Amino acid sequence: MGFGISLKRGLALIAACLLAAVPALAPAAPAGVLTEATDLAADARLAAAKGVPLVVLYSRDDCSWCEKVKREHLGPLSRNPAAPAVVRELHMDRAGTVVDFAGRRIASADFSNQMQARFAPTVMFHGPDGAALAEPIVGFRLADFYAAYLDRAIEESRTKLQRRKP
Repeated sequence: MGFGISLKRGLALIAACLLAAVPALAPAAPAGVLTEATDLAADARLAAAKGVPLVVLYSRDDCSWCEKVKREHLGPLSRNPAAPAVVRELHMDRAGTVVDFAGRRIASADFSNQMQARFAPTVMFHGPDGAALAEPIVGFRLADFYAAYLDRAIEESRTKLQRRKP
């Protein structure tokens, strides 16, 4: 009888361990993948509903610094359910269109030019109406300080959003 109880406990322990391991076995999104910006008006509304800024990475396909920013900073931020921002990526060099903050469809390259995103990577911080909430981060500044620049800009953006609330 003692063996039967131990076997049941052992099987229960094995089952619990297997169930706990399932999430770890599921493939995670690659670190350098961000949600593509297709409708910035909708993205800005989503960010506003969460009370956070919309962070947009203006990138190019051949930009190794863009990949580094995505892999080391914006990718992990975008996968955090409690993230202090909604993160999107807009490819400046790809054919295609995006819905701008006013709800108009525009070529991605033209929109990037309107936003004065001329270099990649450029990270911008937008409010619900598309207005800038903090100075853009252009290029990949000193790697040791990039996270601090990003954190400071997000915090500045969140503070401005809080001030706008009635």
